[in-house]
Amino acid sequence: MSVPPHLTGYLSRYLTGQFLLAMPGMSDPRFDHAVIAMCAHDSQGAMGIGIGEQIDDLGLHEILDQFGIDAGVAPNAPVYLGGPVEPGRGFVLHSSDWGGQDTIDVAGRWSLSGTIDILRAIAEGRGPSRWVVALGYAGWGAGQLDGEMTRHGWFNTPGTPELIYDVATGDRWSRGFASAGIDPRLLASSAGTA
Repeated sequence: MSVPPHLTGYLSRYLTGQFLLAMPGMSDPRFDHAVIAMCAHDSQGAMGIGIGEQIDDLGLHEILDQFGIDAGVAPNAPVYLGGPVEPGRGFVLHSSDWGGQDTIDVAGRWSLSGTIDILRAIAEGRGPSRWVVALGYAGWGAGQLDGEMTRHGWFNTPGTPELIYDVATGDRWSRGFASAGIDPRLLASSAGTA
């Protein structure tokens, strides 16, 4: 039996290019209904960008202004709470049609950039065709996420760019579960024991 191409990453031990969805009853309130686009995961640790919560009263134009970049053609798009680690550091999840000096390809599904050159490119209309901006990231040390995945708290699902770019922020969590055939209203808020 062969594995469909869109599920090969789903079956991997590592979660790069997938989404982490917070289970109901997640013990850490910072991650309530979190949707995290996993950008790196290996034996050394893991890193992802949250795309499930917008930062109130902060748009891309304010970020550009902080760097002295004229907004140009860039829309005043929302800025996402990428995670609790380094909340002043910016990241852009984007389509793979643009690359800069630090751009990382994420399992062929999307790219990640974290330097000012992508913000300039977006403002000048020469950046990626699709993108979201976030401040901060979610990070785990060696083996930490692997351990968390064995307890109630996180669910992983295959990563599709559509969830990042085509689904409204407030719908991403439930749509992530729906993509795996799960109705999140039916999920228990704690794990059972056998």
